[in-house]
Amino acid sequence: MIRSHLFLAVTASILLPTATAASAEELPGQHAHSANPILPGYYADPSIVAHDGRHFIYATLDPWGGETLGCWESADFKNWTFRTLDWPTKKACTNRGSAGSMVWAPSVVRTPDGRFFMYVSVGSEVWVGTAAQPLGPWKDANGGKPLIPGSFRPGFHMIDAEAFVDTDGQAYLYWGSGHNWTNGKCWAVKLKSDMVTFDGEVRDVTPASYFEGPFMVKRGGRYYLMYSNGKTIEDTYQVHYAVGNSPLGPFTEADNSPVLVTDLKNNVRAPGHHAVFEKEGRHFILYHRHSIPFDPKFIGRQVCVDELKFTAAGLIEKVVPTHEGPSFIQRRAKSTGGVKMTASSQRNPYTGADRAADDNHATLWAAAPNATEAWLQMDLGGERNISSQEIRFEYAWKNYRFLIESSADGRHWAVLADHVAKPATGSPVVIHAPAKLRFLRMSFPAITKDSEPGLFEWIVK
Repeated sequence: MIRSHLFLAVTASILLPTATAASAEELPGQHAHSANPILPGYYADPSIVAHDGRHFIYATLDPWGGETLGCWESADFKNWTFRTLDWPTKKACTNRGSAGSMVWAPSVVRTPDGRFFMYVSVGSEVWVGTAAQPLGPWKDANGGKPLIPGSFRPGFHMIDAEAFVDTDGQAYLYWGSGHNWTNGKCWAVKLKSDMVTFDGEVRDVTPASYFEGPFMVKRGGRYYLMYSNGKTIEDTYQVHYAVGNSPLGPFTEADNSPVLVTDLKNNVRAPGHHAVFEKEGRHFILYHRHSIPFDPKFIGRQVCVDELKFTAAGLIEKVVPTHEGPSFIQRRAKSTGGVKMTASSQRNPYTGADRAADDNHATLWAAAPNATEAWLQMDLGGERNISSQEIRFEYAWKNYRFLIESSADGRHWAVLADHVAKPATGSPVVIHAPAKLRFLRMSFPAITKDSEPGLFEWIVK
């Protein structure tokens, strides 16, 4: 059917597109099928756990955190689904001494008895929660107060807590940063079996070149304390490491540290605040780096994966940050290639319409700033049957109002999905609407400041 009232003016104006954005300028990392970043959107400080054949990534919402966390679930490490957690939230994790900073830097671990614990920075304090499953329900594990209050060590930043469970089941907690991008400090403590109570004195284990983001790796009986240094908003941000014979140190920075740094030639900027995981018998580093192209006025970091290798002497090799990533994250698109994309406008030279169909989460189509209406159109090149569509918007947690129409000839249109009255949220937004068509059009008739249209991928199956 043809919608008869709200969209008459919009449909008439876009029946035969007069403005197009079929292509965009390209930078290193923007070519089709680049598998890094793995998540469609802006996320930082990732933590990862595996459970029942699935992986779960928890991360800061960029820019600079949100009311809660970003959480993603995947069974194949290629296609990720955004999940909403019931905890932590800024509201739930605020007390009398909390600062105004939002929800940051989660660390999620599973204990030997199957429980999950999350340590997270909210209001420049560390809070702890627990759950029986990775997606919750989560609940506060410390009586509604921070595990590490902001005043715990005056003059330093009580953030970036990271839990580590040793091979003997003993757990440890590491945390700490500095102020004004200087004076970073790392503390560590042994945890009792409740994963909340400190077992002994808190120790200062700060290695050389430390600023924030500690992460512990054990290999061959040695303990590798990895961490970030520099400014995350500049090219100086990078990953260092130090080695010790005990989880509580002392730690000595390795001669070949840092091991993950900016590579401007290949458009990799400010990689850091990472986690390490094992898959297929190998180690991999999960980290954030800046979105492409870098915009100093917008802190939009994205999550990437590359291999982490060790030398025969037990050193961590220099990590080569790539846009391709390891084989298990590659070739995730499920749509038929060769579509032609056009649009009403684009945000900048790098956000052309074709970016919404290039199987690359570093790139997106976005409408021009301050546009009040916008549209994006797909030409499949010939009439065919489709069963569903997947849309990965720029912000998985925002509400988007849009209409999807189909056409066999580009002149007569039928409504397939109407999300104007009832906005869609999440990622992917899945449209189950079988149809025979050649053209698809997504229109945004009433854009607001909080819902400016942008999408990383529009997949047709």
